[in-house]
Amino acid sequence: MSVSRTRAFDEIIHREPVAPLSSYSKSSEIFGTKVFNRRAMREFMPKEAFESVVSAIEQGTTINRKMADMVATGMKSWAMNKGATHYTHWFQPLTGTTAEKHDAFFDMDISGNVIENFEADKLVQQEPDASSFPNGGIRNTFEARGYSAWDPSSPAFIIGKTLCIPTVFVSYTGEALDYKTPLLKALNVIDKAAVDVCQYFDKNILKVIATLGWEQEYFLVDSALYNARPDLNMTGRTLFGHTPAKGQQLDDHYFGSISDRVLNFMRELEAECLMLGIPVKTRHNEVAPNQFECAPIFEECNLAVDHNQLLMDIMSKIADRHYFKVLLHEKPFAKVNGSGKHNNWSLSTNTGVNLLSPGKNPKTNLQFLTFFINTIKAVHENADLLRASIASASNDHRLGANEAPPAIMSIFIGSQLTQVLNELEEKVKTGKMSPDEKTDLKLGIGKIPEILLDNTDRNRTSPFAFTGNKFEFRAVGSSANCSLSMTTLNTIVANQLIEFKKEVDALIEKGSGKDEAIFKVLRSYIVSSKNIRFEGNGYGEEWVKEAAHRGLKNIKTTPESLDALVSKKSKKLFTSLHVMNEREIEARHEIYLEMYTKKIQIESRVIGDLSLNHIVPVALRYQKVLVENTRGMKELFSAKDFQTVAGTQMEMIKTISSRVATIILNVEKMTEERKKANLMEDPKEQALAYCHKIKPFFEIIRYEVDKLELLIDDTYWTLPKYRELLFTK
Repeated sequence: MSVSRTRAFDEIIHREPVAPLSSYSKSSEIFGTKVFNRRAMREFMPKEAFESVVSAIEQGTTINRKMADMVATGMKSWAMNKGATHYTHWFQPLTGTTAEKHDAFFDMDISGNVIENFEADKLVQQEPDASSFPNGGIRNTFEARGYSAWDPSSPAFIIGKTLCIPTVFVSYTGEALDYKTPLLKALNVIDKAAVDVCQYFDKNILKVIATLGWEQEYFLVDSALYNARPDLNMTGRTLFGHTPAKGQQLDDHYFGSISDRVLNFMRELEAECLMLGIPVKTRHNEVAPNQFECAPIFEECNLAVDHNQLLMDIMSKIADRHYFKVLLHEKPFAKVNGSGKHNNWSLSTNTGVNLLSPGKNPKTNLQFLTFFINTIKAVHENADLLRASIASASNDHRLGANEAPPAIMSIFIGSQLTQVLNELEEKVKTGKMSPDEKTDLKLGIGKIPEILLDNTDRNRTSPFAFTGNKFEFRAVGSSANCSLSMTTLNTIVANQLIEFKKEVDALIEKGSGKDEAIFKVLRSYIVSSKNIRFEGNGYGEEWVKEAAHRGLKNIKTTPESLDALVSKKSKKLFTSLHVMNEREIEARHEIYLEMYTKKIQIESRVIGDLSLNHIVPVALRYQKVLVENTRGMKELFSAKDFQTVAGTQMEMIKTISSRVATIILNVEKMTEERKKANLMEDPKEQALAYCHKIKPFFEIIRYEVDKLELLIDDTYWTLPKYRELLFTK
């Protein structure tokens, strides 16, 4: 075995075992102990300050300076009681990760004495250096000023000895430089739009909350093997690697028994999550070897997004203690399942009603159908924008491969609800409905809960599926920040609900009854959005042809999909609802294109480095052994016998030469194309060049390298193989 692989396995053999996590208390006893939640606020803050924060969370009111001072004092006391020595504004810049700058809880007075200090100005707003964060031209590099501002709706928490305060991040001129700011605006918009529609059915509904339950998939690999793979280190995925004899074809890993080592990691992760208020509930083996999933109970959307970002951070730190590396890349291994982050989305009211769950009578079921059909209509009208919201270089590898949904946006609702919509389409006529027709229709929709009971299904091939009381956006990638997809989804649904109310009100003004007007508008939506509904196999080639016939786009790559973000239609959508202005939209388009280019650029450079500095030298070294062995055989055997006994080795020598030559040639071609692309100034042109001129070389080179992996003596190969990465416990 090669030196690097030998060292990796030597580290595995000689490392100290990790002691299992000792049993922790009941989940209810440790839940939220590291969170400045309402229980902690009541204890450490005056009543008026507590009520001011609650009002800000529930009603969006402003917290004045006096109340902010009280909150800061209480928050500092609580944090220091927990051992915190520093604080930070914790925000989500457009890098896709989180950011933090730590400051100590002290100042110096005029006499030079050190005093503990944390006042309202430090809580409410800070001015971190923003010069190196992606900004898409919103601000110049030499203008470092950016502001982080406290988000009271997401409670502060403690990591280690640092108080983390969730914040938004904006430029000096007020544009959003983060993921959280547009999300908060989108949540406000859908709240108002949904409440307005709910007033048709229940005057007691005064607030609607978008909820999110994410399912985080990930891989675990041994840290020693990870460190021996430069491609995993640099790109998060294996750029080379031949498929092992045994992969996932036996389906024996899915929901299988969790190994002790992995279980110890999971238990420590869960304990930390619970203390941080992340309500993780589910854990299991996923389909691919060494692939796993965890999922929480549903939460308010903004908080759920923060918790997912926090989870991705802490799970990597905890994995290190167990000699694991967490892989959040959407496709770290070829020809086995990739990882997604299914976003389960719904709408809940202040009265405790899930608007996407059938009710107990025709009235509540009409309410359910209203939100159900409007969501379908919203996705139909904005399918390209929804595709753009999940676009990334890493997710491009996953979509449409090994049980991941395709890049074609479609909606699965199941045969039972399809029948309900077909009947609604058939029964509602364009003319005035008779009392008997309305009664018959209401009786029909009153049976929806019975129809759905034990009849809901899940379509793994659908990117957007209804699963009984929620929509599951399955196309979101495992490494993504949920904010982008949730900002988009909540915005398009809010816009659709606003249009729906306008149409219903217009019919009512013309003399239609309320229910009749609602039925008529819903029927028109059922008809106009029919093409987005698909109940079949999304993996099949037949669906690609059928989707094209229906006018649904199959946008497979990120540079092309991002066009939807800056279309006139999308700009009008976001700006009219004040979720983002044009400058923010265009900046994001540029940032996402640059991010795509940089990731493909890094992968290209790593491929060149590994090919020329690992693979080719190993191949030539092994070839030399074969050549020397062949020379020895020539001395031992007659010319006639030599051709018989040495023929196979001669062919191996030729094959190695041919594959090495192909690798070197294509690395050189790829490098030349990269040089050309690097000179391009337009971000779109550059991204397209990396996508269509450079990326195609990846598979050409990989094919040759993977064939060499099978040919070359295992003791020479420098990179840990798939059978080791995927099956080392």
